[in-house]
Amino acid sequence: MTRAARLGEMTYAALAALLRDEAPVAALVPAGATEAHGPHLPLGTDTILAEGLAVEAARQLAGRGVSAVVFPPVAYTVTTWAADFPGTVGTEPEALRRTLTAVLERALDMGFAVAALVNAHLEPANVAVLRGVVEDLARHRGRPVVFADQTRRRYAERLTEEFRSGSCHAGRYETSLVLALAPALVDERARAGLDAHHVPLHEHIAQGATSFADCGLDRAYCGDPAAATAGEGRAVLARQAAMTVEAVLARLGDEAPRPPDGRAAPPPPERD
Repeated sequence: MTRAARLGEMTYAALAALLRDEAPVAALVPAGATEAHGPHLPLGTDTILAEGLAVEAARQLAGRGVSAVVFPPVAYTVTTWAADFPGTVGTEPEALRRTLTAVLERALDMGFAVAALVNAHLEPANVAVLRGVVEDLARHRGRPVVFADQTRRRYAERLTEEFRSGSCHAGRYETSLVLALAPALVDERARAGLDAHHVPLHEHIAQGATSFADCGLDRAYCGDPAAATAGEGRAVLARQAAMTVEAVLARLGDEAPRPPDGRAAPPPPERD
């Protein structure tokens, strides 16, 4: 089997056969959030993005001859920055730590060769939990767990200018991704009326901000959502997925992933 599968759609017998008959098989665990993303994007934006990213990573892994199973996404994570907005629902760091640790360990105990955490929710406290879980499992327990953390410089520099600016919550970057993955969920009337609102969140974080309100995000967005395109979203998604693929293949011993013809794949374009 060299195509993606979704754990929630499989029978236990089918999964057992996959893990028994093929090696290696990767488990891809998406982690999103349920929080406000401007007046134009759904509350489940981060969960949609994380699951879409995992599916694309599975597709790319299939091209490398590695089967992957996409787990059901974790939709409730650490989210306090958007707590002032209706619909934002989060959990405590320790609860998230225990949940992710249990899911990743269970995947490995079932026979997956490697488990990859796939994240789209970049709130600092949330990312800290994810990093801690992976460090504990991979470094201290020797478990084959990987996490291509987009907030790390080596990954961020491969993404868009808006992402690198830090002004990217529900802006052009995330809106482009939702347009690529779930365009029907974008409120286009609301999006068309949004002016560019550039707020470098990382600078506010360094100055002690702890909420969108502290940063002047009175409508839960920053960046330029009106400039978003589905084409840019597809290109960004491919780049993000390649990061997870590289991490998985490196853990499996293939540190230089290449397409079937053996040539290095060029990066996709950022615009239509």
